[in-house]
Amino acid sequence: MSATDDQGKDTRTAVLGTGIMGSAMARNLLRAGLRTTVWDRSVSATAPLAEAGAEVAGTPADAVRDARVVITMLPTPDVVTSVIFDEDVAGAFARGAAWAQMGTIGEAASADIASRLGSLRPDVLFVDAPVSGSKGPAEQGQLLILASGPAAAEEVTRPVFAAIGRKTLWLGGEAGQGSRMKIVVNAYMSILIEGVAEALELAAQLGVDAAKLAEAIEGGPLDAPIADAKLHKMERGDYAPEFPLEWALKDVDLAIAEAPGATLPLLAALSRQWRATVDAGHGREDVSVARLGLANVNRGGAGS
Repeated sequence: MSATDDQGKDTRTAVLGTGIMGSAMARNLLRAGLRTTVWDRSVSATAPLAEAGAEVAGTPADAVRDARVVITMLPTPDVVTSVIFDEDVAGAFARGAAWAQMGTIGEAASADIASRLGSLRPDVLFVDAPVSGSKGPAEQGQLLILASGPAAAEEVTRPVFAAIGRKTLWLGGEAGQGSRMKIVVNAYMSILIEGVAEALELAAQLGVDAAKLAEAIEGGPLDAPIADAKLHKMERGDYAPEFPLEWALKDVDLAIAEAPGATLPLLAALSRQWRATVDAGHGREDVSVARLGLANVNRGGAGS
């Protein structure tokens, strides 16, 4: 039996983009009883979801036709605009549908997309709703959703957001406010992660046991969950992707680009360091690979 919204309407959903995050979202939507259609350019990305009960569409336009809520989890503004406008997804949206744009693409791109959609389909509710959280929280339905959009969208998206997130923070009606908050949150997160990498590098240089460092921090005021998780991944040399470094770098560069009047020396230095690690071939590994990139710099390695 499919789930319904507060007005008793069928909350059929569509997810466009089923990578690490999109596939986890789709699985949680299915678990919540929402009829879910998925689409991705890669057939291998949607095949496991078909086995889990999702319908797989051949085109993104086909995926959204009957959906009350559409989620896009796509990596860049260019990809989002290409899929939505060049492949006529905008024309295929159901009347009164809500489109939740949940990838991190920045404030300017979100505002531009909202304006373009509004001129073509004023009957569609655009929600700028990037998420905070990586693979683990996505799989557990524990993402933080940073949403901005028309008031009517809150009711329409409620059962969908409840299935994929632990909390939805509504930030107002202007498209872009969710993206602003996400950029700030990710800037904070990125500095924490690089701080962990540099603390571990310092520990290695001083002969301090990394396990003892973790024990010293555990349970105290410095014990941030994300920092603790990445510390242990770095300690194990585990760079299996939860949040790929290349996407973390993209978000850092978005923060720098969208705050041109601010001096952000830590983020600027972090961007240079992470770019070198991405250029060395580690972009698709987890952001915890920042530890390896730093170690290679200090040991004169090439980052391989």
